[in-house]
Amino acid sequence: MDLNAVRTLVAAADAGQFQDAAVALSITQQGVSKRIAALEKDLEVRLFTRTARGAQLTIDGQAFLPHARELLRVADRADASVRPGRRALRIDVHSRRTAPAVLLQDFHGTYPRIELDVVTLDADVHAATTAVEAGTVDATFHAVTVAARHLPTAIRTARVIDEHHELLVGPRHALADATAVTPAQLAEHRIWMPGMAPGTEWADYYDELAAAFGLTIDLVGPVFGNEALLAEIADSAELATLAGERTRYLWPDSYDLRRIPVRGPAPIYPMSLIWRDDNPHPALRTLRDHLDARRMSILDEDEQVWLPTWGSELGGLPE
Repeated sequence: MDLNAVRTLVAAADAGQFQDAAVALSITQQGVSKRIAALEKDLEVRLFTRTARGAQLTIDGQAFLPHARELLRVADRADASVRPGRRALRIDVHSRRTAPAVLLQDFHGTYPRIELDVVTLDADVHAATTAVEAGTVDATFHAVTVAARHLPTAIRTARVIDEHHELLVGPRHALADATAVTPAQLAEHRIWMPGMAPGTEWADYYDELAAAFGLTIDLVGPVFGNEALLAEIADSAELATLAGERTRYLWPDSYDLRRIPVRGPAPIYPMSLIWRDDNPHPALRTLRDHLDARRMSILDEDEQVWLPTWGSELGGLPE
């Protein structure tokens, strides 16, 4: 497949205009059209349709776009792999909304010269660890639920995130005006977390949390995305959900949603950085040191916390 044509498709999709894509690529608009036409001929589908607003992807074009982006990422990684000092540090986060992504953004702000390639493999800890072992990514963030002796020989882990919980409720919920809530108080209310996949490390965590405090965690219901979840909670006097304190959510002001800290004890979701011990990337050590420093700086040793059993096996809180 002609990577120049693939790059042109991505540029045109991002710009929404063949003319703007031509400027970005430093070629003529006719050159953009020829490359797109050649790619359409190669794939035997139409990728763009011309409208008064510019160039819009067809359904086939939309389906191809993420693969096109991945093709370019692979090509860039192949190029950088033989150019010393040029390869970006490739880090997997399960979601770009949660604490690992927030901390990576902080790391980038502290070390802007270190190039990062942040990806979302959408994998559980086992699949993500396999990706690290294979060299697909340099590191990943996950809750490690097994002892080190059960991990692949080359894999190393370090607990770098202790994520507190917040209760997310609408303005009519019984706890909406609370400044903090305890796990015992939550036992009287329905915690709605639809779509949580069984067998994942986060499902294991919430199973243990529910058993420890007698919580009712409701997984029933179709998954329409976070926006729909927030709208349902905002409109309900009964629904609530749990979110990490550093998880980023956006909603209209009219929702008047409340984020209430869970304390006394504070449930902690422990996450580790996972990497290969023979990974030579110079930025990996910098990232590890940065995460260690951040964790120590926010640690409250006097706080009463609750950890899952496997969290305690990972060393608990530092002495």
